[in-house]
Amino acid sequence: MNFLGYFLGNLQKMRLFFCFCFFFMIILSATAYDPLDPSGNITIKWDIMSWTADGYVATVTMNNFQMYRHIQNPGWTLGWAWAKKEVIWSMVGAQTTEQGDCSKFKGNVPHCCKKTPTVVDLLPGVPYNQQFSNCCKGGVVGAWGQDPSSAVSQFQVSVGLAGTTNKTVKLPKNFTLLGPGPGYTCGPAKIVPSTVFLTTDKRRKTQALMTWNVTCTYSQFLARKHPSCCVSFSSFYNDTITPCPSCACGCENKKSCVKADSKILTKKGLNTPRKDNAPLLQCTHHMCPVRVHWHVKVNYKDYWRVKIAITNFNYRMNHTLWTLAIQHPNLNNVTQVFSFDYKSVAPYGSINDTGMFYGTKFYNDLLMEAGPSGNVQSEVLLQKDQKTFTFKQGWAFPRKVYFNGDECMLPPPDSYPFLPNSARGNFASLSTLSLTILLLLLISI
Repeated sequence: MNFLGYFLGNLQKMRLFFCFCFFFMIILSATAYDPLDPSGNITIKWDIMSWTADGYVATVTMNNFQMYRHIQNPGWTLGWAWAKKEVIWSMVGAQTTEQGDCSKFKGNVPHCCKKTPTVVDLLPGVPYNQQFSNCCKGGVVGAWGQDPSSAVSQFQVSVGLAGTTNKTVKLPKNFTLLGPGPGYTCGPAKIVPSTVFLTTDKRRKTQALMTWNVTCTYSQFLARKHPSCCVSFSSFYNDTITPCPSCACGCENKKSCVKADSKILTKKGLNTPRKDNAPLLQCTHHMCPVRVHWHVKVNYKDYWRVKIAITNFNYRMNHTLWTLAIQHPNLNNVTQVFSFDYKSVAPYGSINDTGMFYGTKFYNDLLMEAGPSGNVQSEVLLQKDQKTFTFKQGWAFPRKVYFNGDECMLPPPDSYPFLPNSARGNFASLSTLSLTILLLLLISI
């Protein structure tokens, strides 16, 4: 009996241990999973186009396959570790941030001799002989769902001391991607079938001599410990405005925030970004750089109208190519969007409840710094489905909101603007009636 009890006790402990390990593995594997964009990633492809005397010339292509998350200023930074003693002889369309120690080379000096090079995109306006296709945008890469043509960045690199055949070339290791801050995790390089290219006349196909891919995925938990935006609600049927939760984005910047009427705002250079990207926030109770407000505006017979407003509270940052992804069950029947561009995301095919809003080019695709111009807004007209439509229990408000790919903090559900029910209405009517009768009695006396 003692042996059986000892065995059963250990068995129970082992079950708890394995359950804990399994749960921990699920958490680790889910950190880079976005439920609204399950297949979103950045794929970095290396195509060896030709061999040289001691290495190869490769075209490196960065494709952003994320539907609503783009890489904004100051752009991407790509790094890796060479497998052997490779050097970079030259680059077109990008450059390394450091040359490293090239003292052992006489005559021609390589562009970079570091074991772990760090590469950045070139700025717009560089000389033509330094440009490459899809380069020189300062590292800014658009979201795939917003504009596939701007969701790519390329450069060319000539690598030496690397081997001159498919069998002698060793793949780089330990890829890292900043876009522009942390958040991306890159897997190992994997050899894939060689990329096929079409000539300009589209009558002949050529292919790379060797191709490998690196896939990088984003996790908001790795990027920052607090959300970067919050959401507030209001409606026509309730006078109460549901604000963003207090300290929704953390209150670390509470001591350095600036009041809206402060004289500091008149100083020149206030809006200049700092090298460390430290924000200068307007003092608010939520202390978020960005707030999204959802207002249920009008209720028609067959339609209902929503107003969306995005406000920037950061005096040191404007947002180019901004995106707003929203999950709501009635986005399956959007009739008209008035001031934003709109695209259905539909991450799960048949379930069409997610949409992406973004600015109209040359009109409101730039969200300015905090201040009088630091906001954009639009209205959305949605058609009702009489079987599902309701204003009860918070149905009219979104389930998830993402700004520039980061999930925003929603208010607690019990604070949503409620629809006055019959019980409250009867109580109010009864109170009014009682007060009227009392006044009549007092007058008659």
